[in-house]
Amino acid sequence: MDYTTQLLGNGLRTVYKSAEKSNTISHFCLLINSGARDERGWEIGMAHFTEHMLFKGTDKRNTIQILKRLEVAGGELNAFTTKEYTCIYASFLNEHLQRAIELIADMVLNSTFPEAEIEREKSVIADEIESYQDIPEELIQDEFDELLFPSDSLGNSILGTKDGISLFTRSQFLDYMARHYIPSNMTIGLSSALAEKTFVNYITRYFGESTGSSVPERTILTGNPPILERRIGKPISQVHGMIGRKALSLHDDNRTTMLLINNLLGGPGMSSKLNLEIREKKGICYTIESNYSAYRDTGIFSVYFGTEAIKAEKCISLINKELKLLQHSTLSSTHLHQAKQRFKGQIALAEESRSSVLISICKSIIDYGQADTIPELFKKVDAISATDILNLSGDFFESGLLSTLIFEPQDKA
Repeated sequence: MDYTTQLLGNGLRTVYKSAEKSNTISHFCLLINSGARDERGWEIGMAHFTEHMLFKGTDKRNTIQILKRLEVAGGELNAFTTKEYTCIYASFLNEHLQRAIELIADMVLNSTFPEAEIEREKSVIADEIESYQDIPEELIQDEFDELLFPSDSLGNSILGTKDGISLFTRSQFLDYMARHYIPSNMTIGLSSALAEKTFVNYITRYFGESTGSSVPERTILTGNPPILERRIGKPISQVHGMIGRKALSLHDDNRTTMLLINNLLGGPGMSSKLNLEIREKKGICYTIESNYSAYRDTGIFSVYFGTEAIKAEKCISLINKELKLLQHSTLSSTHLHQAKQRFKGQIALAEESRSSVLISICKSIIDYGQADTIPELFKKVDAISATDILNLSGDFFESGLLSTLIFEPQDKA
């Protein structure tokens, strides 16, 4: 993850990662350090809606011109919104670096938010919300966040609600942009065989004159959410469930241990404990996985499963059994070594995606002021002991600290 950074006079930070000289493709990202949880109470869904509107017209381009500007030159342009970030990213031939930077600067600095486009996009996002609600394995993630954080923006849906977004106005979007889309709240990255000087010169040319006031003060969560169990009837044929709790923040010293525990328990590998014990050996469910998401002041750990209604209680019992084993049984040296090797391999494989690595570096610089190299990450993983895993699991997986959300089929009365 070798990279260099520069800070422009207006507060905007650049990140440059050199690629192989023979590489003909450049990857670019612009990360705004604001997401869904930075919205005011009535703005729920505005971060995501604003991301959509960046593609809907500037002072000199309409939607079609924005969409075709890179694609006609063989490039790609896209964006996404999370709880804490908004990201615009692109991939293109090296020769089109100036074209890409000028386009994205125009979108971010000169979007006009045409009234007609806002009204049209309200319908599009309403359809997106309805589509999302038709996918229980996705919807349950949002509702579990709300269960854990009922009084904080972290529990809000990134998409917002149909009623809420229907009230958004052009002046509200412009106000949101003025508060969040400012140089000191942006980090811009490039992975390329082109020279860093060329990149920084273009950034200075197209972003260097932009200004903005201070970044809005961010809320910090305090206290612990209630421990709840909730069952909701849905027009579905299968039970979907989540078990979990508030977790460690990005800045907790035990975060790497938590990442390893999550990977061991129910990470992406087919040999995770939950997958082997519950799917492969018992045939209880098709999908079972765990997830750990860390934020600036808290985190969320969860286990998700989907199974037949008749098997749901057995599935929950088996999940709790695996959590108890982590609490009370020390991993053997062989199992610990295998867990570390699997985790390190997944970290290394992720390096194959230059675009994802670039975004990851920019996020790390925002969160920590630096990004670890692969050897540094491996060193942190190797330093974890079986006792570290046992101690953290013992504190973390107590059944009285876990909340449960179940979507179950509605009675067909």
